Amino acid sequence: MAHRLLKISSLATAVFGCSGFYLYNKQLDLNDLSVVRFGRAAATTAFISYDYLTAFKHVEYGTEEYWTLKSKVHRRSAERLRDLCCANRGTFIKLGQHLGALDYLLPEEYTSTLKVLHSRAPQSSMEEIRQVIREDLGKELSELFVSFEENPQGAASLAQVHKAVLHDGRTVAVKVQHPKVQRQSSKDIMTMEVLMRAVHWLFPDFAFMWLVEESKKNMPLELDFLNEGRNAERVANMLAHFPFLKIPMIHWDLSTKRILTMEFAEGGQVNDRDYMKKHGINVNEISENLGKLYSEMIFVHGFVHCDPHPGNVLIHKSEQSKKTEIVLLDHGLYQVLQPDFRLNYCRLWQALINSDMPEVERYSRKLGAGDLYPLFSCMLTARSWTSVTTGISSVPVTHAEDIEIQTNVSMYLPQISELLNRVPRQMLLLLKTNDLLRSIETTLQTRASSSSFINVSRCCIRAVARLKRSRPNFQCAIYIWNLLSISFPTVCTENFSKTKSKS
Repeated sequence: MAHRLLKISSLATAVFGCSGFYLYNKQLDLNDLSVVRFGRAAATTAFISYDYLTAFKHVEYGTEEYWTLKSKVHRRSAERLRDLCCANRGTFIKLGQHLGALDYLLPEEYTSTLKVLHSRAPQSSMEEIRQVIREDLGKELSELFVSFEENPQGAASLAQVHKAVLHDGRTVAVKVQHPKVQRQSSKDIMTMEVLMRAVHWLFPDFAFMWLVEESKKNMPLELDFLNEGRNAERVANMLAHFPFLKIPMIHWDLSTKRILTMEFAEGGQVNDRDYMKKHGINVNEISENLGKLYSEMIFVHGFVHCDPHPGNVLIHKSEQSKKTEIVLLDHGLYQVLQPDFRLNYCRLWQALINSDMPEVERYSRKLGAGDLYPLFSCMLTARSWTSVTTGISSVPVTHAEDIEIQTNVSMYLPQISELLNRVPRQMLLLLKTNDLLRSIETTLQTRASSSSFINVSRCCIRAVARLKRSRPNFQCAIYIWNLLSISFPTVCTENFSKTKSKS
């Protein structure tokens, strides 16, 4: 088997080399050819698979030497995967970013290595940007804008954003899709599907086809910037009662499927503690407000922004009002949660907060976890099973617990893969979103604060009340009782802790 893989990788490398020589003579871009992109991906997959197949032959399972070697194999495999994403760009970088966000679902060697892809996205040339604008809007840059900064404010896997000024003096952000992404995406996803199936055949415990299926479903939506604009307006109306939330206004007359023009938003990234300190921004307030936004999106409305990495969440303090705003960007990826799923998810979180283990098992099973419900609870909360059974709202998060969880990921990877293939597809983006939000909280040092559980509790109760309106009077009484029984003790505990620390 290993020799066959080596032959396949050699063939893929040969195809890659010959194609490169041909394209060099023709003065074409090597990365444009599907056969080259496929060959590069196949070679990388073969090398990684060969490494896992052969590295542990002479090492006894479970020994210190075994775990040390396994960590090294994880690291070099992650580096090969990262290099593949950087070379193939576009959809591959998007997939790598997704993998890098799966803390507590993948070994640390993978997540830490792939996280750099958020800052390594390629840039399109200014001529390519002009061409897209010319094709989609039918005019030259000078006809549409007084000024247009050539250096992008930021570049991502699918697009880059430029700052510009309209003829009426308003400053805007112009998001322009990389010109080749649309054409390459479907073939790239097909490549991923073929290679994932091959890896699953070699390693039956590797069951990550869900990742390809999600990419196949979500990529067309993310590549349609008009859909992104509609999502932005919908969530702005949905959460208009939060005065601290800012959603940039869309300029529809300057927007197409490949171009999105919106109000320009200033601010620092949500994980930039130095920026917050410099501008006198309260870190705990930001963390609490971000929790309010996402608790309401998930539990009350079932319409969830699923890409809250730091570059998409800005913090800005108004010079006039001195109020701090959370600016939410990039509305291309949303998950719509069906009512039955949302009800069960609310009930599960209520049970987790109340340490009601029979109910935790009951609603975990309803969500497809089966007998893996303890693992499912740990993945949702990013807490150890001991903390889950003791009470996640009463046991503080420790560094030792985080290390324990990260270490156990490698041991339970087959079960994690099985679980991710069991649960409803709606759950997958929620897990990714949870991990991204937890990563922000970890950076801000606000993880597992009591206020975050109060927000979750209140939103769960509101959601259940909305979804069970058939008995309004009885439900209203239950709503008030639940709100008091969950929120009051938690608030008292938090205030007691603050008073104790002051004294």
